[in-house]
Amino acid sequence: MRQVTIYSRTGCHLCESAHQALITLQSEADFAITEILIDSEPDLIELYGEQVPVIHIDGKPHDYFRVDPVRFLAAINAN
Repeated sequence: MRQVTIYSRTGCHLCESAHQALITLQSEADFAITEILIDSEPDLIELYGEQVPVIHIDGKPHDYFRVDPVRFLAAINAN
């Protein structure tokens, strides 16, 4: 099963929208979602700052800010 990680911040409306989009897309592809809040992680804050949400697929950066369903499904269904 593919692993999708969403790096986000507390109270981030874009993060909430991206997370909801990923949940919706689970009906079309088999993947697990892990959310990591970067609020108290200095290394992650330095890495991602205000660029959240950041979406990784199997540990590799995929996208940030918004989830494009067509692009995401193409990536998640790729080998």
